[in-house]
Amino acid sequence: MARRTPQVSDPIKGRAWVFGDEINTDTMAPGLYFKEPLAVMAQHCLEAVDPEFAGSVQPGDVVVGGRNFGVGSAREQAPMALCELGVGAVVARSFSRIFYRNAINFGLPLLTLPPDAEIQPGDLLAVDPVAGTIDNTTRECSYRTEPIPPHLMEMISAGGLLPWLKERYSGN
Repeated sequence: MARRTPQVSDPIKGRAWVFGDEINTDTMAPGLYFKEPLAVMAQHCLEAVDPEFAGSVQPGDVVVGGRNFGVGSAREQAPMALCELGVGAVVARSFSRIFYRNAINFGLPLLTLPPDAEIQPGDLLAVDPVAGTIDNTTRECSYRTEPIPPHLMEMISAGGLLPWLKERYSGN
């Protein structure tokens, strides 16, 4: 699946895939597939909670979580699997700290979902990480949240920490 790296000025547009609280990194990157290529592991991403997800998610789609999204181990493969599938962004009530950092390191934008936000599976969303807005075009409502700081958005736009460092320190 084609990975689209969000640019600083681009809103991320896609369908909502809604999950609950405490979505564990083990369900995003099942240990059974650790010796397989990332593409194989990604095909099993979140299958324990939604067997249709990995086979149906489209580039730009948005994962919507509840509280403590990404809880569990410090598996960097969890955000890598979401990126491999083309997920454009993750919005959730709150994130595990290590998952948040790993996701940013791999170029996956994360925004905190306001408490009053109501998003249903399949809703069409436009997420602007720079402005800190989440527009639910299906329900014709918008939510404001803390934007991703410009220095982190630069890193996300470069494709994550390592591509950003390479770009920044390549001597060009």
